[in-house]
Amino acid sequence: MTAQALRGSGTALVTPFTATGSIDEAALRAFVEWQVEQGINFVVPCGSTGEAVTLTMHEYRRVVELTVEQVRGRVPVVAGAGSNDTAKAIAMSLEAKAAGATQLLHVTPMYNKPPQRALLAHFRAIADACDLPIVLYNVPGRTAINLETRTCLELAADPRFIAVKEASGNISQIADIIRDRPDGFGVFSGDDGLTLAVMAHGGDGVISVVSNVVPHLVVALTDAMSRGDLAGARRLDARLAPLVHAAFIESNPIPAKAMLHLQARMQNVLRLPLLPLADVHHDTVRRALASVETL
Repeated sequence: MTAQALRGSGTALVTPFTATGSIDEAALRAFVEWQVEQGINFVVPCGSTGEAVTLTMHEYRRVVELTVEQVRGRVPVVAGAGSNDTAKAIAMSLEAKAAGATQLLHVTPMYNKPPQRALLAHFRAIADACDLPIVLYNVPGRTAINLETRTCLELAADPRFIAVKEASGNISQIADIIRDRPDGFGVFSGDDGLTLAVMAHGGDGVISVVSNVVPHLVVALTDAMSRGDLAGARRLDARLAPLVHAAFIESNPIPAKAMLHLQARMQNVLRLPLLPLADVHHDTVRRALASVETL
């Protein structure tokens, strides 16, 4: 189990819904196919961007299955399987494995606010129950708990944990993990706006929201950083900046779905407690799309 299969740019996939709120299977297949054709390095279904917490277990497995079927082995499929109930996280992991996922993404448990020793126990229990490689996910802005550097590195010493998606926004913490990580443990930015900075410190890429909309540009950015083309990466980062801002003008994935609807890739349907983008933000989103010439 290594992180070598994961590199560059991964898309935290949006989940398309029909007008009645069911999974739009045709739109999902077409969307995944487009992502692969655009050169994305791996895909991540059923994370927070995919509104996974609103999916039933049957829907969850179906989204992973459809993604795996459409990918056809061309890129890794890192299935989000996180929960603040360890038993449920294990059950979701087993469903994802049965559906054909190649890796799992596991977020720190939200709301419970476990101490660091309990985070270790949580993640190890999942790894004991399901033998797929695990990408850790640290996003304290959503979970109210930080996966501290020492905890992340303790898990990184276990080969069952192959990478971390770091969305703490704490560059110092991320740099410490990159510096002290064991060989083969990947560090991916979980914030589109920090991709360049994380990779400048030696990180391996990004698990991106914006790549839902412009996968080729996010891939170009991580490729530029990987080959040491800092000037080219800076140009791409500047080009992406208005889109990154617009993508988080309301809670993710509200703006991303609005953008994808404007691109005619899916309907602008979300499940409560989320709603479509507020009218006041529509012009910002349209201008951001126009700035990267996606329409």
